[in-house]
Amino acid sequence: MATRRHFNTTALLSSSLALAGCSPESVENSYEVVADQTWQLGALDGFQGAALGRELVRYATLAPSSHNTQCWTFALDSTGKSISIQPDLARLCPAVDPDLHHVFVSLGCATENLTQAALAHGLKGEVAFDPATDAVRVSLSPTAAQSSDLFKSIPLRQSTRGEFDAKPLSKTELALLQRAGSSGSVQLLLLTDQSAMAQVLDYVVQGNTTQMADPAFVKELKTWIRFNGQDAVRTGDGLYSAASGNPTVPTWIGEHVFDWFYTPKSENDKYARQVRSSAGIAVFVGQSADKAHWVEVGRCYERFALQATALGIRNAMLNQPVEVSALRSQFAAALGLGGQRPDLVLRFGRGPTLPRSLRRPVAAVLV
Repeated sequence: MATRRHFNTTALLSSSLALAGCSPESVENSYEVVADQTWQLGALDGFQGAALGRELVRYATLAPSSHNTQCWTFALDSTGKSISIQPDLARLCPAVDPDLHHVFVSLGCATENLTQAALAHGLKGEVAFDPATDAVRVSLSPTAAQSSDLFKSIPLRQSTRGEFDAKPLSKTELALLQRAGSSGSVQLLLLTDQSAMAQVLDYVVQGNTTQMADPAFVKELKTWIRFNGQDAVRTGDGLYSAASGNPTVPTWIGEHVFDWFYTPKSENDKYARQVRSSAGIAVFVGQSADKAHWVEVGRCYERFALQATALGIRNAMLNQPVEVSALRSQFAAALGLGGQRPDLVLRFGRGPTLPRSLRRPVAAVLV
């Protein structure tokens, strides 16, 4: 899943312009070149055996994850008949995700990308979760290749943390999103009424204020921000500043500016503008609060995101109401969910394309 965090300040722009050119990088290792290489639609032929497995993993890694931690590892079966996905316990965010909910949702997102890519390459993916090992196993068998719109949207999808155009979606578009984001064990609520969206915003503001008062949360978030293209390329992970619509600066400047301008008021005002510019809010609700259902929530969200991308619709997370445990049950009650746990909250609408976050190479996630 994708986190929704970014910071916003005009002073950052001034600092960036004053210090432009302080961190030169070669053209072949520039952010732009690496981003183009990362987010490319590959060929659908010429891959066999382990090479095909690595190509499927490449598509899987283009899935969203909390803070873009890429909290997954992949294992290729020696026969080429399965790929396993497990949590990378070295890439956790204990402050924002203490029960690993977001980790398993992220694994579900990667799983959905993998199955979409497998189908485009003539393989049917059967997904099973093993609670004994916390692994998602995707069994692969030959089938007729289908290069769907969802598959083609994988290298185009992004979590767009800017404002949208506030225009409503058509009934047909909403129906397509509803179908893509639902399953037998995951319920999708699409809220387009302004009063319902305002109610969600109130919980977002409460949750954001609580999180920003927690030094551990703020420190953890700051750890995953990449303030310039050079750092984004070096790590291949994290939240690239420009992907949030902010200018890039040397890391030491960014860390200081973050401390000065990342305030509850500025963030809450930003979320208010973003929600009011959105066509709607989506809430994903798994049937049960366990790892297997969290994986399924991730798969449903990724299908939603890919379908939205195919329609030219953007989305970004607003997960504060489900991340702050003291608010979660109140939020669920406000939505009429009873004892069910809401898993993901996001806003959607039409908006601009922003720079993309990067990914680590396939070799770094294979075990």
